[in-house]
Amino acid sequence: MSDDIERGLESSLRRKLLMGMAAIPAVALMPKFALGAGPATSEVNTTGLAVTDTEVTVGILHSVTGTMAISETGSVQAEKLAIEQINAAGGVLGRKIKYIQEDGASDWPTFAEKAKKLLVQDKVAAIMGCWTSASRKAVLPVIEQYNGMLYYPTFYEGLEQSKNVIYTGQEATQQILAGLDWVAKEKAGKSFYLIGSDYIWPRTSMKIARKHIEAHLGGSVSGEEYFPLGHTQFNSVINKIKLRKPDVIYCAVVGGSNVAFYKQLKAAGIDLSKQTLLTISVTEDEIDGIGGENITGAYACMKYFQSLENDNNKEFVAEFKKMWGEKTVIGDVTQAAYLGPWLWKMTVEKAGSFDVDKIAVASTDIEFTKAPEGYVKIHENHHLWSKARVGQVQPDGQFKVVFETADLIEPNPFPEGYQ
Repeated sequence: MSDDIERGLESSLRRKLLMGMAAIPAVALMPKFALGAGPATSEVNTTGLAVTDTEVTVGILHSVTGTMAISETGSVQAEKLAIEQINAAGGVLGRKIKYIQEDGASDWPTFAEKAKKLLVQDKVAAIMGCWTSASRKAVLPVIEQYNGMLYYPTFYEGLEQSKNVIYTGQEATQQILAGLDWVAKEKAGKSFYLIGSDYIWPRTSMKIARKHIEAHLGGSVSGEEYFPLGHTQFNSVINKIKLRKPDVIYCAVVGGSNVAFYKQLKAAGIDLSKQTLLTISVTEDEIDGIGGENITGAYACMKYFQSLENDNNKEFVAEFKKMWGEKTVIGDVTQAAYLGPWLWKMTVEKAGSFDVDKIAVASTDIEFTKAPEGYVKIHENHHLWSKARVGQVQPDGQFKVVFETADLIEPNPFPEGYQ
């Protein structure tokens, strides 16, 4: 089955239209080798990975079914776009990238099972995948046991570092602390109501947030509640919020639950243009399902918004829509997922090898000047230097950027006093 036909059949929970695939132009980064003209396979693949003289195989592992598909579909699309562009520009060490896609199905044991399959059976050279911290935590021991390399795209709680993972999203100091500092200063936030989905990322993020609110901002937490993934009944907690009248609703609800939560907030008469709500989990991808009219006025702290005005992003958005449809939207994690294949390509070519141990060492200081968010660089702790930005949701579902840090924030996954 051709790629065009496969794309034509591919379903998406949050897109009604997929346009036919158009030719992807080569981007500015030029390859070192033409396809099939790279160094000998025996020189660049000493550990038995799926590398031939003309191809290298990678894995794509995200949820395309279940409650997380609303968030993860964009990551799959971004990774496929990057792979198409890299192949059009000459591939990696003269080899075309082939991908094997697996569905984590919003189920953490399934993620671990599929990761093992990709590494042991398919012998992929790298995996672009996971979204939730629960899926990453399930996959991590498998990745480390079989010495794979995972490019993980989601903003997360930090408190982790692995030789076998490149974290292309933000960690807590770059998102949680930066966003709370902004809302305390600009919105006079003193009292906070914390609400999240019930798994490791929201709970750990709220633990970090509570410490920052109480110990550093001189604020208070008036409520803190968690709900299972896929939960759709939020009226009880909304009533509590209305009674306690916090300055800020601080939200880390994920996946499909967001649709019910924000629609019920609006139905309960909570006007987000008057009641400050700061989310660290809703991007344009989720708003596509929520509906911009149901979340207008809310703020989000991310490193990327589709509306960013820079040449890199304009080109990226145009190519993304050309490949996946004009109605498609692009969120923070989608952009971070796009970085994965590019950073892997550049690291492989710096190392002159597909071997994971060599890639792990060569990753430090890899720079991508064509990143849609702007310049990015891999830190020695395998996280990215990045800016923090705050955007406010507009009725059309896009964000108006109202704040960004002047400089890139150095990643610090183990901040003192927050562990």
